[in-house]
Amino acid sequence: MIHGWEGHPAEGWRPWLRKELEPRGFTVSIPAMPETQLPQMEKWVAYLSETIGIPDEQTYLVGHSLGAITILRYLETLKNKQMAGGAIFISGFSYDLEYAGYNHELASFFKTPVDWKKIKLHCPKFTVIHSTDDKWVPIKHAMLLTEKLHAKKIIQTGMKHYSGDDGIFELPIVLNELLAMSK
Repeated sequence: MIHGWEGHPAEGWRPWLRKELEPRGFTVSIPAMPETQLPQMEKWVAYLSETIGIPDEQTYLVGHSLGAITILRYLETLKNKQMAGGAIFISGFSYDLEYAGYNHELASFFKTPVDWKKIKLHCPKFTVIHSTDDKWVPIKHAMLLTEKLHAKKIIQTGMKHYSGDDGIFELPIVLNELLAMSK
């Protein structure tokens, strides 16, 4: 599970999801991504790659917010036969944000266009989860991810940005999707 900008492993629903997955036989890693105040793509992708090691069809990735583009960029780096089993993106985005007060602190993630074809060669299953009232990541980002990845789309209302700040400490929809994806 990859947290977002200014996030950390113990924030929001991630600890709950770990407690749900481990008794079901999953090995769960929630790395503390580097320099969360001013994330740099190269450092985040390298750290994720180091954390995962060699992925296989039993590797499932869950990315919240900035964690989604980090996973996409990671998938672009995989070698010919390397595969992940699937990915779930919560409040994810694949191009730079545009809200008032945002000063393009995440620009390093968007220096090059996303290589959708390469990503799909390394990961066959995607689910996109988004809330209609997310003030940080507009729903148009979910629509683009769904279209480009041929992903399953789940749109909810009232979940905001799916963070602990929004009161989200359990996220059964992600558990259910991950269990279904991993069958």
